[in-house]
Amino acid sequence: MRQCMGCREMKSKKELLRILRTVDGEIVLDVTGRKNGRGAYLCRDTQCLKKAMKNKGLERSLKAAIPEEIYEKLAKELDAIEQQ
Repeated sequence: MRQCMGCREMKSKKELLRILRTVDGEIVLDVTGRKNGRGAYLCRDTQCLKKAMKNKGLERSLKAAIPEEIYEKLAKELDAIEQQ
């Protein structure tokens, strides 16, 4: 079980998306859930991303400041996943 950084609900790992901070400090969406780095989880919902942006849940979990461009990129990737 993992906790969504937006809605704070506990869900199984397969229901959530993993946001990853790589060793280089880059913030990416880890579709496989197996890449190396520090991870945080979000529901497959743009509302949870907005909540995580507001309460800075991803920044606390990843222990890094997240620029606005990264949030925009994550929002686009989440939209693409929601439409599938």
